[in-house]
Amino acid sequence: MAILEDAFKGGNLATGLAFGVGAAFLAPLAVSVLRPVSKAVLKAGLIAYDQGRVAVAEMNEMTSDLVAEARTEMAEATKETDNGGRSETGARRARKSEAAEKSPST
Repeated sequence: MAILEDAFKGGNLATGLAFGVGAAFLAPLAVSVLRPVSKAVLKAGLIAYDQGRVAVAEMNEMTSDLVAEARTEMAEATKETDNGGRSETGARRARKSEAAEKSPST
């Protein structure tokens, strides 16, 4: 480790040059090894991104369906309370019977 310490301190010019030349020769090898690795990492990231988008879209659709169902149930409940707690068909029957009672019979 003394060689590395000397090279970083700048005490030995030959060691520094040897590291520089070695790095210049090894850089193309490192690039040829790291390129496929980085490409695989990018592919995995893109796949994860696409799957995430699909999951969010499905969740959004489910949420929209739930909101629509809740609004429908709220509208039905409002109709029932507007009719005095009777269902729609019960309210129609009540109106018909009230109309029959009010009309003069011959």
